[in-house]
Amino acid sequence: MSSPVIRLAGLTRSFEQGGERIDVLRGVNLQVAPGEIVALLGPSGSGKSTLLQAVGLLEGGFGGEIAIAGVDAAKLSGDERTVLRRDRIGFVYQFHHLLPDFTALENVVLPQLVAGVARGAAEDRARELLSALGLAERLDHRPSKLSGGEQQRVAVARALANRPALVLADEPTGNLDERTSDRVLEQFLELVRGTGSAALVATHNERLAARMDRVVRLHDGVLE
Repeated sequence: MSSPVIRLAGLTRSFEQGGERIDVLRGVNLQVAPGEIVALLGPSGSGKSTLLQAVGLLEGGFGGEIAIAGVDAAKLSGDERTVLRRDRIGFVYQFHHLLPDFTALENVVLPQLVAGVARGAAEDRARELLSALGLAERLDHRPSKLSGGEQQRVAVARALANRPALVLADEPTGNLDERTSDRVLEQFLELVRGTGSAALVATHNERLAARMDRVVRLHDGVLE
C-alpha cells in the first residue's frame, strides 16, 4: 500500500488576539492518498486557509506532526522545507497571482526553470498543460489580456508544471462566475487525476466539493 502524500497528526495552531488565545486548529488528523482529491469544506473563517498553510509548509508555529510525501517536515531545515515545497507541492489560490509582465507560457515556464528544468523541456511542458486547458491560442498573451477564467487556468498549469506529488488549492474558483467556475474546476480535476497527484481543495461550496473523491469538514478546529 502506498504511503500517504499528506499525513497530519494532532495538528494545532493558536493565535493571540487582544490578549486572548484563539485556537484555530485543535488536533487535526488527516491522511490523503496518492491520486486522491479531497475537498476541505468549511465556512469563511473556519481555518481552511490556516490548514493549507500548514500543509504547504508556508509558515511555522504549528504543533503536531506534518509529513509530506513521506518526509517529516519537523526534521527539515528552512532550506530543505523550501526545496520540498518547490519540488513536491503545487499551489492554486483564489486569485491567480500571475506575473503581469510575462506571458501565459512564461508564467508556466518560470517555476520549472527555478527547479532546474531545461528551457526547452519547460516550454514543452508549459505548452502541453496550457493546451490541455484550452489555451493553445493564448500562450503569448499577458495576464491583462486574459479573462478571469483564462488567468485561473494558467495558474492551474503553473501549479502542475513541476509534476508535484501534492496540489493545494484555496477556493480556486471562488473569484469566478458559476459557469466559468464549473469549467475551470472540471479541467483542474481532470488534469490532476491525469497526473496522479494528490490534492487538497479548500472550498465552502458543497456542490463543487461533491465532485471530488472525498469530503472532510473543518468545524471548531477539528476535521469531521
